[in-house]
Amino acid sequence: MDSNVFFDDESLLAPPRTVRIDFDDGSFALRSPVALKPHARCVGEWLERWARETPDALALAERDDSGEAWRKLDYAALRRAVGAVAQGLLDLGVPKQRPVVILSDNAIDHAVLMLAAMHIGRTACSLSSAYSRMAKDPARLHGMLRALDPALVYASDAKVYGAALEGCGLEVPMVFSRHAETRRGALSFDRLMQADETPAVMQAFDAILPGDHAKYLLTSGSTGRPKVVINTHRMLCANQQMMSQTWRFLDREKPVLVDWLPWSHTFGANHNFNMVLCHGGALYIDEGRPAPGLIDKTVRNLREVRPTLLFNVPRGFDMLLPFLEADDALAAELMSRLRLAFYAAAALAPSTWQRLEAVARRARPDRPLWLTTSWGATETSPAITSAHWRLDGAGCIGAPLPGLELKFVPNGDKLEMRVKGVSVFPGYLNAPRESAEAFDDEGYYRIGDAGFLADRDRPERGVIFHGRVAEDFKLASGTWVSVGTLRVELVSRLAPLVQDIVVTGHDRSEIGLLVFPSPQATAQPRAALHAALLGVMRELRDAGAGSSQCPVRALVLATPPDIDAGEITDKGYINQRAVLSRRAPEVERLHAGLDDPEVVRLD
Repeated sequence: MDSNVFFDDESLLAPPRTVRIDFDDGSFALRSPVALKPHARCVGEWLERWARETPDALALAERDDSGEAWRKLDYAALRRAVGAVAQGLLDLGVPKQRPVVILSDNAIDHAVLMLAAMHIGRTACSLSSAYSRMAKDPARLHGMLRALDPALVYASDAKVYGAALEGCGLEVPMVFSRHAETRRGALSFDRLMQADETPAVMQAFDAILPGDHAKYLLTSGSTGRPKVVINTHRMLCANQQMMSQTWRFLDREKPVLVDWLPWSHTFGANHNFNMVLCHGGALYIDEGRPAPGLIDKTVRNLREVRPTLLFNVPRGFDMLLPFLEADDALAAELMSRLRLAFYAAAALAPSTWQRLEAVARRARPDRPLWLTTSWGATETSPAITSAHWRLDGAGCIGAPLPGLELKFVPNGDKLEMRVKGVSVFPGYLNAPRESAEAFDDEGYYRIGDAGFLADRDRPERGVIFHGRVAEDFKLASGTWVSVGTLRVELVSRLAPLVQDIVVTGHDRSEIGLLVFPSPQATAQPRAALHAALLGVMRELRDAGAGSSQCPVRALVLATPPDIDAGEITDKGYINQRAVLSRRAPEVERLHAGLDDPEVVRLD
């Protein structure tokens, strides 16, 4: 379909319509004039519908043990598996008040257990595998488990995850898909799968209320200690209804995804997985990742499946682009059915946007690729805004979805964004103080991000993301530094030599940069990156950038961001606070007055 027809067809895409409400104190709010329509009572209603209406349609697929073929479940088979495991949980006496905790990466067994728990009114909680599979010290995992007080703990492989569970102090069933026999007292997942569903499953299903807890998700901890976010069935179902009313094509085009984004995070779980389930689509679980040695698996899967929607974080697109730029046939295959490419979870560098558009022009010159985004949080399940129109470049995060109100409150030289609506969480688990602090006196959730209108006179043109309020800092002069804005500009200017940048200078006289080089940069002499850094700093200075937007020193780091230390999340974005804390000696070295040949200085 011609892209102009797509954007102009209101049966496929909602036209941008936004209402602005001004308040006496200088703040204002945006909302959609479109009312939110009725939505599902609980997540399980989606599965029940498609198992009844399209039982033979593919629901989930993953690579089998050989790594060559796909293990597939249609909706009828998925519903049977969910019913059996749900019965198994009831047989084990899993109580409603305590969650079913899942430690492993995305997989069919993971999905079945997650859906089974929710189908009978139990709460599912997927924890990042980094806490157990990759972390050297399980103390953080043990602390999380004690805080969650689970009724049951699941992991895919006892040999991979079992050691991390030693000493956690929990006297609850431990379930594994593989090698359960190697752990004393552990249960095999097959035992749950072999249960015969009884009427008790649907009795429990019918008793679920929209406000019941469906999931617990942990925040990334990018601004402090991770918190347990309550996600209710109402939140999750309402958020998908909001997207359905905006991306109207989903009602006639069942989504096909190849997706790696972890279900321990809201983007992969509540946005992507739920979108597939809500609309009866197909999800191919990608065992790849945006990391060396794993991105090749993603490329293979994308080429084989040819998805209709492509969701990723900016780092994922950055690592995918070299393959697409080097292989026109691959780009053409990948984009043959693609309706859109969507990024979220972090800001996209303008250079990445431009490279994606250039690839698309070569791969499908008659059909420009729709590049778009959304914005939200774990606490908002997740989408608050959607850019459901053609964008000219990165930066705009769209306009509020139906059923939500987005408020802008002056905060220093920025506008802090706050949100209220049906898909906003009720609070953090067992944390009354943190829950109270999360909301203002009017009940708006303080998300911690800043934004401003793309066009003050036309709010329907959307909101420009303006960084996280908590990441910004003041120089010794009292001048505020907008970290998010500066970081994105620098990463774009330095592409493809830089993987990421952390901005320094809190209470100092000058801005500095801690630079994580890209694989392309490390393959070259260090002098090449030093010259590029110096060149960009000179360009900013010569263009008249003030002290708040012109770094004057940079240090290229010798080691990549460490996921075990929390420097990078398993979604692939930098945790600025963790890097600054862990690399405090490098920060001091960067800002010292000594003549250090490794510190690039602007004259």
